[in-house]
Amino acid sequence: MEERWKAVDEYFEEKLGTTDDVMENILKETDEAGMRHIEVSKAHGKMLYLMAKMVEAKSILEIGTLGGFSTVWLGRALPKGGRMATLEADPKHAEVARRNIDSADLVARVDVIEGEALDRLPGLMDRGYLPFDLVFIDADKENNAEYLKWALKYSHEGSVIIVDNVVRQGRIIDDTEEKAAPYIRKMFDMLEADGRIEATAIQTVGKKGYDGFLMAVVK
Repeated sequence: MEERWKAVDEYFEEKLGTTDDVMENILKETDEAGMRHIEVSKAHGKMLYLMAKMVEAKSILEIGTLGGFSTVWLGRALPKGGRMATLEADPKHAEVARRNIDSADLVARVDVIEGEALDRLPGLMDRGYLPFDLVFIDADKENNAEYLKWALKYSHEGSVIIVDNVVRQGRIIDDTEEKAAPYIRKMFDMLEADGRIEATAIQTVGKKGYDGFLMAVVK
């Protein structure tokens, strides 16, 4: 079945342009830097781009940069004058991401902010950012609930919030030793109780295996 998922992903690449030379080079740079390939899939990357275009995002926040794959997809959606902040804890990852953002001609629009996200988030508005039209959370799962709190703090009515890796091969509903699942469930509990936000979650399959993402809109 997994081979079938991969074949369908490749079909989408051919027919829908879910990758290009710039994106392939980012994956190559990530690989050569010895980093794990835990970035979003190619189809998911383009989906983020399309979502940002749909809401006409002028201000974007990303928590978890890695090599800049999703960063570049989101940055491409920004209009002239748009701005994006992406937070990355690992200095090596931040360095690779900056090179990839430069190669995509997005340096003027995208700021890579190095450091632990929970340390950097409190001072983010002091850097001149407007409330964010779109927030993408794809970092350590243990802090997802805290990241969501900050996303809500920095959003406005109609802001879109997307959280990746919320299914964990179905382990989200199991009482297992999968260390991330309890923290993700904590985030879902928070969403269940918070009347400020409407959300859904989608299960996905493909080259990246079986997982899924959450999508929410601030009321």
